[in-house]
Amino acid sequence: MEAPKVALLGVRACDLAALAVQDRVFLGGRYPDEAYRERRKALFLIAVNCAVPGGTCFCASMGTGPRATSGFDLALTELTGPHRFMAEAGSERGEELLAALPSHPAEDADRTAAREVSTNAADRMGRRIDLDGVKERLVERRESPVWNEIASRCLTCANCTMVCPTCFCVTVEDGTDLAERAERWDSCFTLDFFELGGASVRSSGAARYRQWLTHKSSTWVDQFGTFGCVGCGRCITWCPAGIDLTEELERLR
Repeated sequence: MEAPKVALLGVRACDLAALAVQDRVFLGGRYPDEAYRERRKALFLIAVNCAVPGGTCFCASMGTGPRATSGFDLALTELTGPHRFMAEAGSERGEELLAALPSHPAEDADRTAAREVSTNAADRMGRRIDLDGVKERLVERRESPVWNEIASRCLTCANCTMVCPTCFCVTVEDGTDLAERAERWDSCFTLDFFELGGASVRSSGAARYRQWLTHKSSTWVDQFGTFGCVGCGRCITWCPAGIDLTEELERLR
């Protein structure tokens, strides 16, 4: 089935980095997801480079922002004095659209101003992470009492995984019709996600949070050659218990 054409306006650099992660998962493996491939080809991405990062952002620490460098069709940077947008094409489709719009070539002053926007945004990040040794450290801290302390606050509500742009876990559901089979988005914070032989192998909140954070910041590197976190800060923003993974990674140092 041909996927409908969709254009997304305002995509941030961290989101583009997350899409690259999803591409590796769904298209780079032994069994590529053809439905995902069709939807991905039908997607037109207009990125906007961040000028004012949020209080929970830490994309600069992850090397994923605040400036978009790849993965977009068009990238816009908002400039002032006078107010204008500098546009950069990142694909043939982007070049075609840009050529159809009223515009004039960017000058050196425009490019300098655009770089300053990104530099200032990086300096104003709300959070930071020191990635030095974090991959090895999480494996070494497997039995740390910090996990139980986090679990005493964690509601295992799965909010963090629902808003994370790189989480891709699904479960398969079969209907009463033999031809009916569907994938449903799932989370490693649900009990039945780890169910084997009728029982969950990660029944405690500590085990589930440890699985999530260790996968994102350690074992994901072994699987895909990159971290599973892009520094968007959504998991911090939407955690009803106020758990901050940047603080927890520092505690596990």
